[in-house]
Amino acid sequence: MSWFVFALMTVVAWGLYGVFLHSGQSLMQDPINGRYKAFLFVGIAYFLTAVVAPLVLLWFRGATWTFSAPGMRWSLLAGIVGAIGAFCVLLAFGAGGKPSVVMSIIFAGAPVVNAVVALAMHPPAGGWLALRWQFVAGILLAALGGCLVTLYKPAGTTTAQPPVARNISEPIDVVASEKS
Repeated sequence: MSWFVFALMTVVAWGLYGVFLHSGQSLMQDPINGRYKAFLFVGIAYFLTAVVAPLVLLWFRGATWTFSAPGMRWSLLAGIVGAIGAFCVLLAFGAGGKPSVVMSIIFAGAPVVNAVVALAMHPPAGGWLALRWQFVAGILLAALGGCLVTLYKPAGTTTAQPPVARNISEPIDVVASEKS
């Protein structure tokens, strides 16, 4: 069951990812470049957790420093698509999407993509027709969930933009703020 605990830990981490990333982008107080600044810090975090930590673990475990070419290629490709996905999350936020909707769509759609690609790369014994109906129903329900989140998102979830940077000594015109 340790794999299940780690899977649940990933659910929590990635569930927090979008909300924290949106907050970071917004709190950069740079409506033009805030998403790029936030992505820079995501990269720094990736470097610390995905480069420094494994190097330390490999060193202390006395691992060999040989790597297979196919393993390196697939791992690099995984990192590239992961980084592209993280960047696209920021672009979705920059285009007005909110974490509650953007991340729900991503986490409903990603399992569908994962299942189709995994099955294409590693077909089940007996072919696609050997899949249990519950598995297929789960994939269809995940896709339906993504559609429902998109169609019936809470009101006002696509209009707000990150806050505009301003001088904190400037007075705030509350009446003008309420009109916009």
